[in-house]
Amino acid sequence: MRKRANNAPELLAPAGDREKLEMALHYGADAVYLAGKQYGLRAFAGNFDPDGLREAVRMSHAAGAAVHVTVNVLPHEAELPKLPEYLEFLADAGADALIIADLGVMALAKRYAPRVALHVSTQFGVINSATAKMLSDMGAQRVVLAREMRLDEIAEVRAHTPQELELEAFVHGAMCVSFSGRCLLSNYMTGRDGNGGVCAQPCRWKYHLLEEKRPGQLFEITQDARGTHIMNSRDMCMIEHIPELIAAGISSFKIEGRMKSAYYAAVSTNAYRHAIDDAAAGRPFDPTWLDECYKISHREYSTGFYFGEPGEYYRDNMYSSDADVVAVVERWDGEEAQLTERNKFFRGDTLELLNRAGAPVRFVCDDLRDGEGTPIDCANHPMMPLRMRLPCAAERLSIVRKIKT
Repeated sequence: MRKRANNAPELLAPAGDREKLEMALHYGADAVYLAGKQYGLRAFAGNFDPDGLREAVRMSHAAGAAVHVTVNVLPHEAELPKLPEYLEFLADAGADALIIADLGVMALAKRYAPRVALHVSTQFGVINSATAKMLSDMGAQRVVLAREMRLDEIAEVRAHTPQELELEAFVHGAMCVSFSGRCLLSNYMTGRDGNGGVCAQPCRWKYHLLEEKRPGQLFEITQDARGTHIMNSRDMCMIEHIPELIAAGISSFKIEGRMKSAYYAAVSTNAYRHAIDDAAAGRPFDPTWLDECYKISHREYSTGFYFGEPGEYYRDNMYSSDADVVAVVERWDGEEAQLTERNKFFRGDTLELLNRAGAPVRFVCDDLRDGEGTPIDCANHPMMPLRMRLPCAAERLSIVRKIKT
């Protein structure tokens, strides 16, 4: 596995599919979490078929990263018969850990995948040391703490649990209105079970009030003419507070987002990689990495529950970003880059080049050619090959993005 400084926590990044996996590994994840086609709580993330999962483990181990596989559904009785075979497969594929939310699944994992580490999912709702110690006694190597915990509470749990028990906590990404992700709203309203991986996210919808004796008349819950998103939460961003998180005893910093883009996986992993390395080395926080968090898709940020209530976000359920990825580097020959386009851009646009080595470099696009080397004024066909001169050396999976003004 990747070599880390003694006081550096693990950086755990989302890998919803192969492209996201490649980005997370390239930009510095110590571990990734992903799922097969079943028993994971993100059914729409792409995920990995059996051959793909074996390859994901191989790629991750080659990069020095661990693989945590989510088996964190709350299974109905009909889902149990095939679970032992799946657990045996994950063990044979080389998974480093299984993320589990159900005690019955935990018991099956101990029987059918005995050499694979057991991590108890945030879905379990661990908020105190008594529960954490019980799970440790039952064989858990790690607990993923509930998002609802304050930082001082986490420090107390760390002080009263065995040191060999690892504590994992979310540091970035979306939060939902339910307690530790256990929600029945989607199932009730749409028949899609959030605890089975197919949440319709009704907490993000816009709601009005309906009075029983006035059918068809919708009343605004606030004075906003657009209604109100009464259950919509802010996103979490803790990148400015890495030293406090380390001091509280958190072993692994988890970035939410298996259903988000490969660009999100790359930029969020890169930002937290630099911030963690700086904190471990005693260097002051560089605001560059907070700026990077605003260049990925996000709702209004908060510090979650770490320092108090995060508050709801009533205005809308839309994401925003200060930048859009326009191309990804496939090859650098020392003079020019060969790239693949992601989004439309023009000669003359202000762009940034993101490498994993340091801060992004801003430049004006004064050289733009198609894959054959013919000059063009606009790249307007997604996935078309491009050639460009860049402001500095680049490598495969470096990102070119357009800054929004």
